Amino acid sequence: MDETVAQGLANKIYEKRKSAAYELERVIKLESDDLKIQAIVRQLCTEFIGTADKPARSASGGLIGLAAATIALGKHSASYLDLIIPAVLSCFASQDSRIRYYSTESLYNIAKVAKGEVLLYFNEIFDMLCKVNLGSLFIYFSVAAKLNEKIKDIVSEKATSYVSLLHRNHRRNHEDTESDPDNNDDLDPDESIHDIRSTAFSLAKFMPLLSERLYVINPYTRTFLVSWITVLNSIPDLDLIVFLPDFLDGLMKYSSDIHQDVRIATARLLDSFLEEIKRTTNSNKPVRKTSRASFNDRLKTESTTLEESPDDDSDSQDSIQPYDVTVDFSRIIAILLNHISSADEAIQITALRWVSDFFAICPSNLLPFTPKLLRVVLPAISHESTALRRSARDVNDKLLRLIRGLIAGNGSEDENNLLNADLEELDFVNSATIQLLDEHEETRVSALGWLMELVKLAAKKSKEDLGLRAEILPALLKTLSDTSEAVVKKDLELLAQISKNDDYFNQLMVNLLTLFSSDRNLLEQRGSLIIRQLSLNLNAERIYKTLAENLEKETDLEFAQSIVQHLNNNLLTAPELSDARKRLRQLSSTEGSSFFTTLYRSWSHNAVATFSLCLLAQAYEHALNLLQVFAELEVSVQVLVQIDKLVQLLESPVFIYLRLQLLEPEKYPYLNKCLYGLLMLLPQTQAFHTLRNRLHSITTQSFAPSSKSSSSSSRLAKGSEIHWDNLLNRFRMLQNRQQAQGKIRRNWAE
Repeated sequence: MDETVAQGLANKIYEKRKSAAYELERVIKLESDDLKIQAIVRQLCTEFIGTADKPARSASGGLIGLAAATIALGKHSASYLDLIIPAVLSCFASQDSRIRYYSTESLYNIAKVAKGEVLLYFNEIFDMLCKVNLGSLFIYFSVAAKLNEKIKDIVSEKATSYVSLLHRNHRRNHEDTESDPDNNDDLDPDESIHDIRSTAFSLAKFMPLLSERLYVINPYTRTFLVSWITVLNSIPDLDLIVFLPDFLDGLMKYSSDIHQDVRIATARLLDSFLEEIKRTTNSNKPVRKTSRASFNDRLKTESTTLEESPDDDSDSQDSIQPYDVTVDFSRIIAILLNHISSADEAIQITALRWVSDFFAICPSNLLPFTPKLLRVVLPAISHESTALRRSARDVNDKLLRLIRGLIAGNGSEDENNLLNADLEELDFVNSATIQLLDEHEETRVSALGWLMELVKLAAKKSKEDLGLRAEILPALLKTLSDTSEAVVKKDLELLAQISKNDDYFNQLMVNLLTLFSSDRNLLEQRGSLIIRQLSLNLNAERIYKTLAENLEKETDLEFAQSIVQHLNNNLLTAPELSDARKRLRQLSSTEGSSFFTTLYRSWSHNAVATFSLCLLAQAYEHALNLLQVFAELEVSVQVLVQIDKLVQLLESPVFIYLRLQLLEPEKYPYLNKCLYGLLMLLPQTQAFHTLRNRLHSITTQSFAPSSKSSSSSSRLAKGSEIHWDNLLNRFRMLQNRQQAQGKIRRNWAE
């Protein structure tokens, strides 16, 4: 450039630098030699700006000169921007705030002229604007805000349609190829459109930068980023939603920002994305494509218009339609699940709300994530926050309804295919089972509910050997020791469901006895609840028969005596065992006699339990014989306590039939005798007086059996085929063993 102009641009006085810039603008407007113009631009970039250590007045002159050159070039500036814009952007790294100010002002003026052409450098400009917001000095913040708004305006108007003049010249070089029929046949229409027409702005190229920048903490930069995403999302046909998985993770973190304005802006933006997803999914719009012929016609029109009036903004109003919108739900769901595990409540609630809405939008996409969803949602069900608990329960309930619908056969073809996948591969079992260790009751109950659904899924698949029952059975048995009664009841309900299979029923009974034997506290504290709940959900008679058959082989006599006592107490009192009690009173039937005999052989470990079993079965004659054996044994305090409890039970509704039978001594002669015999065993305690008052309340009659009753008893014994002598001998044998072992235990204790 002219030496005078160069000196003016380097002058210490700003007004003289400004005058020199006006002169430079006039010179460039009159210059027709592209090489000369390029030399001037290079001189400004190297001699005036050059490196960061240039003095402020030199850099200022260079920046003003580049802005003046761009204004002078007007529509022809596109060819020089690859020199101009990098030079201007380099000044933003200067430590001198004045240089940063001039560079911002210069870039603003350049953008006003170049408009859509600056979109080729959008990433670099955006990155610079981020750093402006991070700066602690705000001398040039206002002009930076003006620049930011100018770039936003350009992006809003031209992002979806503007093709750089440089690219359009490249298109003209392809016109001959496109007009050749032979070459045209070799081109794929869709591919040629993308190759030839490349808009200056590219979301795909911008996303990595945006994703990286989102992980900042500075509230001003966060506000800046949210505002930019909002602008991009508002542009018709830009389809930012397609790239949502690329930046959703960073954006979600803003929900917990300590600054309210950041949280509010983020919430609004996330809501707009969610609503757009719903609209995109519900619209069922056809695939949107642009034909190659119409594209070429359109592009020619744009090119002509821009050459005539490069500053005309009309091209932004008629954008080319993009291709069909595809939302990557799987990537979005994966991101949301990670945020449900966040330590921040606001982020968790936001993520849960999105997942909840996805059940209506894309249930098939959620199914593969069910195991992980369980791992993050079940703990949240018991969160101390009411809002978070409500959100987690909502997601859990919707997921349950989805799975139950599939079990009922109400799913789509894709969903049913997922249902047929191997449960172990989907990791359902581990996801639910691990939650049984959670410290909160509600989470453990919900986890058991999910395991119940898994068992139903296994049945739906008609596969018995999935390994599912075998895998969860140990965990379920361990859960019986849970401190929560609600958890234990749910656990027992699931165990009952599993045990409807014969093999697992027998296995459960054996495991229960083993568990009670190893954990006597469990037997004392939960034994009654466990037996009653299982009897409620399974066949009580079958439970007792199976337990008795296994107890018959029990070698630990102390344990056998203890568990028989617990089983007998439930048999006498539990409403769930009423059918079993009725069966025992039917000794004349094969089923009744078999049930009685099976129980008797194990009940013989406990003398009082055996006696009460005979009373329950109305085997009064045999009960009287048992009392004779009692006389041969050493009646301990423990036995007397059990007799005391039995007397109290005789006053309960269960034994109404027995008390009424006392009125018919000629029909039940042995009943009176065995009750009087029981009375003779008792010391004169409250139980003694209770039983004596009951017996004295009836008319004294002869207790000798009549011939009619004797014959009836003989027929009963014969019809039921119960070998009473064998049972009595077994009772005597086991009681002798119990006493011998009791003496050994006492000796060891001493």
